[in-house]
Amino acid sequence: METLTNGGILGGTLYVVGTPIGNLSDITLRALEVLKSVDFIIAEDTRRTLKLLSHFEISKPIDSFNERNSTRKMDKISEFLKMGKNVAQVSDAGMPVISDPGANLIERCYKEGIRVEVVPGPSALTSAVALSGFGGNRFYFIGFMPKDKNRRRLLRKLEKDELIERIVFFESPERLRKTLDDILSILGDHRIFIARELTKVHEELFIGTVSQALGHFDDVRGELTIVLDLKNSEDNNGEKDADY
Repeated sequence: METLTNGGILGGTLYVVGTPIGNLSDITLRALEVLKSVDFIIAEDTRRTLKLLSHFEISKPIDSFNERNSTRKMDKISEFLKMGKNVAQVSDAGMPVISDPGANLIERCYKEGIRVEVVPGPSALTSAVALSGFGGNRFYFIGFMPKDKNRRRLLRKLEKDELIERIVFFESPERLRKTLDDILSILGDHRIFIARELTKVHEELFIGTVSQALGHFDDVRGELTIVLDLKNSEDNNGEKDADY
């Protein structure tokens, strides 16, 4: 059995910092304090993070840390932390590591006795579950829905799992209709909640059935978070869609 430990007095701290998913006013006071105080910031996409830092007039050294380069940059960041420097890890939006890169660095810090602290922030996952009104018990988070055959294979597996009451996932605008078609043919015409551009100026919330969503969404743009209610379908609730 592997034992991971959180570091102590020596060395710096890796702060895992949640950032807004859209509306910049959603950043926490603690997140701002940490971003202002650390020696270095690592970001999934430096361009997006620089916009956030500029908005709050924060100037810090920043470097990219993403799925493509995380392995080769790990040693440098680890040594930096061991020197007593503090590092903030952020993603493009929301909580780092949740369907985003960065878990390998956190595991590395535990193994090497480097302290890790979380600075909680907004999450599209929990926000969508709360907004759906479907309830938050027994939901299965997929992250980004797989493509094509892998998507259909996953949906068939989920169809057989009676313990899962809701599915939550992210989807790209380009694949939304294909995913809805597969859900309808494999899982049925269940209630669905689709949040587009959460907390942003053009936020759109849709509640209805899968077939109604197919009739509603055509030329889709923006980021999508979806909650599918497997406990209810058109056959047993007959509800109409609501478009806000």
